[in-house]
Amino acid sequence: MNALSDLPYRPCAGAMIVNRASQVFVGQRLDSTLEAWQMPQGGIDDGEDALTAAIREIGEETGIRPEHLSLLAEAPDELRYDLPDELIGKLWKGKWRGQRQRWFLFAFTGEESDIDIRTAHPEFRSWKWSDPAELPHMIVPFKRALYEAVLAAFDQVLRQHAGPKP
Repeated sequence: MNALSDLPYRPCAGAMIVNRASQVFVGQRLDSTLEAWQMPQGGIDDGEDALTAAIREIGEETGIRPEHLSLLAEAPDELRYDLPDELIGKLWKGKWRGQRQRWFLFAFTGEESDIDIRTAHPEFRSWKWSDPAELPHMIVPFKRALYEAVLAAFDQVLRQHAGPKP
């Protein structure tokens, strides 16, 4: 496999976590100097299903335990993004051209004290709750279309979760 277009996509799971105020958890990666924020996501291990991977990644990246999550929805389609040409070959030991992801929407049922990004293998340097509409503007540009697709997939459930505004 020499051509970049011949490289496969890395199988991953992503998690949108929404709090009681209908805000979404985002974190700033430790390994990036960009002011970009992202939702928890990561690779699916061999023999692992996407939902299990999403819950595992949430724990590894946020410290949130499964009992503080309630599954609201799964995106109907697998979503993909391509790495920019300058990153192909530098990330993931050059094995992947981008990621193919299964996305899940969870309600966070815990308290702020149930979130601790200082995990055994930390990935975020800081975190915050954000308005869902801001997500595409907070992520690195090459993932913007992916985040727009995630928002579109969960739009109806997010609106139901938010309920009527006073």
